[in-house]
Amino acid sequence: MIVITEIKAEDTYPIRKAILREGMTLSHEMIGDHEAETLHLGLFESDELVCIGSFMKASKEIFKGSQFQLRGMASAKTSQGKGYGKLLLQEAELRLEQRGIDVVWCNARIVALDFYKKMGYQLTGNVFDVDQVGPHYMMFKELN
Repeated sequence: MIVITEIKAEDTYPIRKAILREGMTLSHEMIGDHEAETLHLGLFESDELVCIGSFMKASKEIFKGSQFQLRGMASAKTSQGKGYGKLLLQEAELRLEQRGIDVVWCNARIVALDFYKKMGYQLTGNVFDVDQVGPHYMMFKELN
């Protein structure tokens, strides 16, 4: 059975370390993890946490309205390609929309661009490099 629920920041750390920070000296902890407004979601398959995403209040001048940034979204290696990221992102967007959030934006790795495009996100700006992680594009989706 698949269940998506709010989790604590600490619950995201094992998947962040294994998938997003493997072989890097960057911290798996992120600024904003423990802010009251931050939304951490986890997708559980048969009671095992297999997909995570963190959504933090953060604004960019190029977007209008209230904004949240998607950070640290990943699926465990054994669960990639099963559509769990799509389910988790849809649930997050619904919850953020219910909070009155207008825009969700992220710094997307090149390998994730097609995923976000399929989810309705748009590219903005030029490619930029994140130290130790590689090239990214800013992407966004208007919710309201």
